[in-house]
Amino acid sequence: MNGNATTRAKLERGRSALGPALELVHTGRAPTRAVLTAELGVTRATAGAVAAELEALGLIRVDSRPTAAAGSQGRPSHRLEIDDTGPVVLAAQVHADGFRAALVGLGGRTVATAPGCVTVQADPAQVLGEVVAAGADLLRASGRRCVGAGLAVPSAVAEPDGTALNPLHLAWPAGAPVRDIFAEQVHAAGIQGPAFTGNDVNLAALAEHRHGSGRGAQHLLCVATGHRGVGGALVLDGRLHTGSSGLALEVGHLTVTPDGRPCHCGSRGCLDVEADPLAFLTAAGRDPGPEVSLLEQSRELLRADYGDPTVRAAAEELIDRLGLGLAGLVNILNPDRIILGGLHRDLLDADPDRLRAVVADRSLWGRSGGVPILACTLDHNSLVGAAELAWQPVLDDPLGALG
Repeated sequence: MNGNATTRAKLERGRSALGPALELVHTGRAPTRAVLTAELGVTRATAGAVAAELEALGLIRVDSRPTAAAGSQGRPSHRLEIDDTGPVVLAAQVHADGFRAALVGLGGRTVATAPGCVTVQADPAQVLGEVVAAGADLLRASGRRCVGAGLAVPSAVAEPDGTALNPLHLAWPAGAPVRDIFAEQVHAAGIQGPAFTGNDVNLAALAEHRHGSGRGAQHLLCVATGHRGVGGALVLDGRLHTGSSGLALEVGHLTVTPDGRPCHCGSRGCLDVEADPLAFLTAAGRDPGPEVSLLEQSRELLRADYGDPTVRAAAEELIDRLGLGLAGLVNILNPDRIILGGLHRDLLDADPDRLRAVVADRSLWGRSGGVPILACTLDHNSLVGAAELAWQPVLDDPLGALG
């Protein structure tokens, strides 16, 4: 191999390492150049060149003169950090009680956020137009470069066409082409980069796996209740498991109370209506008010009045139903970790022993050693997950995505 060919080969190896290197820094797994070298399995010189290229793209910063820790031996390795003045993506979430838009940088860091309306209209184009307008305002105020956009919706999103199959808790029509509508609104607003759409709990699980309490899990099960209903997601070896057409893990429609409440899906006693905020308020004998969302009302009631016997009984009732559903999922999926979001996180905090006992008692794998059950740790994790969708092309090929 002549000198030019050798140089080209080294350049190609370096470029192919850019994406894996950026993902390592993005997820916090490579805080120093020494760790990056070891994780990539390359020479120190190659790792240095890769880090320098990512710095030149405005994605990371390399501290070549870090301070040594007290008592440490030898020269400290160069530290690698996300460039906090670098590009961002537009992330958006629509839920039953409104929407939120945000700018999110690498590392899952929220740069700016704007809450939206309280009432979500029946026309998805109108709602998504308002979402994108709020995001465009944030971008103008920030002066930052935008490289893509991601949207989280409370519905299964069918692949490959990007339609909202069953937006049960919105007035949107079934099969609304939300991905196309969102992409059109994003491009009409002059926002650069590709646009993506996904289910809100899927995206929450992705965000938690990369930046939160799911980090390091190989088979991560996430179950959450947001403003309405219950959703689930599974991350396998770092990738969302969405099934053959994007519709996997509709856990909200597991039956946990055979003679329970009618569900929007046509069945009865589903987790969706037996273990969400409205179910909790109803069991506690509270009439929901219009001032704030059902989720906020439920959380406040649980935190402020857990000593009230009626509230405690309602919480225990929901914990038992949730535990029954989780036990069934554990038997089928055998996850190595479960994380809970929304009101379920608060129920876990209120009585962790009860929930874990129900899951252990009702599942085969639970009896053989137990499955860790943890609370989600990221604020607005569906938003962060929507941002992860938009960041993925950059993580796959930084040089190609950023031109």
